[in-house]
Amino acid sequence: MSRLLRRDAAPPVPTRELTVRSADGARIHVEVHGRDGAPAVVLAHGWTCSTRFWDAQTRDLAADHRVVVYDQRGHGASPAVAPGGCSTDALADDLEAVLAATLEPGEKAVIGGHSMGGMTIMAAARRAGLREHAAAVLLCSTGSSRLPHESTVVPVRAGSVRTRMTRGILLAAAPLGPVTPITRRVLKYATMGAGSAPERVETCARIVHACPRKARAAWGRVLADLDLDAGVRELRVPTAVIAGTADRLTPIGHARSIAAALPDGLGLTELTGQGHMTPVEAPEAVTAKLRELVAAYLPASTDAGTDAHANVGTNAGTKTDSSAGTSTAEKEEVA
Repeated sequence: MSRLLRRDAAPPVPTRELTVRSADGARIHVEVHGRDGAPAVVLAHGWTCSTRFWDAQTRDLAADHRVVVYDQRGHGASPAVAPGGCSTDALADDLEAVLAATLEPGEKAVIGGHSMGGMTIMAAARRAGLREHAAAVLLCSTGSSRLPHESTVVPVRAGSVRTRMTRGILLAAAPLGPVTPITRRVLKYATMGAGSAPERVETCARIVHACPRKARAAWGRVLADLDLDAGVRELRVPTAVIAGTADRLTPIGHARSIAAALPDGLGLTELTGQGHMTPVEAPEAVTAKLRELVAAYLPASTDAGTDAHANVGTNAGTKTDSSAGTSTAEKEEVA
């Protein structure tokens, strides 16, 4: 079993935790791991997931990188938002807010997104914040449009019936209930490859089942009507794509189409037999691709700017919460 995904492994302890205010006032929970001055990697998770989805990458990369992970609104420690607060524009707003709060002006980072996190990057393709900070991008197991039409989660032939049934799954707000052998089997079928190790299935099941059902349904509605094809064509930064050939949620055809449409594409890595949850199913492959992008597109690490990073809360007029008992990380709130 990979040391990065042991069932008894505690989550990585962040160097800093902060709450970032997005354009509409939504509060976004952010964690920063690793030392200031190290090459920066910013990771956005997918639908029904949380920062915990990136634990394998965080543990590995934080040894010699600065890793920024955050909970999409309504997921993990980021509170739910008012009705209408879930949209592709909101995804882009939140990413811009995170980049502004954790990176110095003009500082570059490798930005990775899995599933809805990849859609976040596509939604932000035209944004000044992304263009200012993105040295390179990794799109992982994602799609840009026609998700209900092309998903193969429902085991019937393609057509209007399958599309309606898939939309129904995306919009469902029914509670998932506890993680049991049956629910693990269902989740594995829908989101992971047939050969996925039991401990990796367990990891994904616990993350997905922890997602609030209202947030799951609200974001499912966004995914059901997704159209970010134009965002792919506007993503004018070196971009690599990685995906599993057994992905049912965003089948490999999505990855191939995206890779072909990117203005500055770096090619597609196809992971044979892997499903949709590639950062957990194949953590070594995803981490290696992130390291490859850092080596190719970020300048050598320096300690310049360390003091500025350490004082980002003070510089931004934030408040420090020294509440005991949560973690050793410094906590801040960025307005």
